[in-house]
Amino acid sequence: MLFIWYPKCSTCQKAKKWLDEHDIKYTERHIVEDNPSHNELSEWYRRSGLPLKRFFNTSGMLYKEMQLKDKLPTMSEEEQLRLLATNGMLVKRSLIVTKDTVLPGFKEAEWKEKLK
Repeated sequence: MLFIWYPKCSTCQKAKKWLDEHDIKYTERHIVEDNPSHNELSEWYRRSGLPLKRFFNTSGMLYKEMQLKDKLPTMSEEEQLRLLATNGMLVKRSLIVTKDTVLPGFKEAEWKEKLK
């Protein structure tokens, strides 16, 4: 399992603690130092079955500075994926990737259901 996170993010810290408390093994990846590539994001989005907007960090400063709330609706999925691949701070975190599951954002109930 791949656990993509930003160590300074309090929600990411909670997610990491939750994984550790549940003895779930993972490989850690720093989202800014090793931003997900366009190919990775495309694959994860396709496999997740979730709306692409779920992969954006909509509460992040960069998202707000770039006024993406207004721009995303006019962008194609391909343009959105390329944008996500430019900066890890745009990507919703924590992000869990397993062979069966892709989970953007830490929602304890969802993680409990999908990772047990």
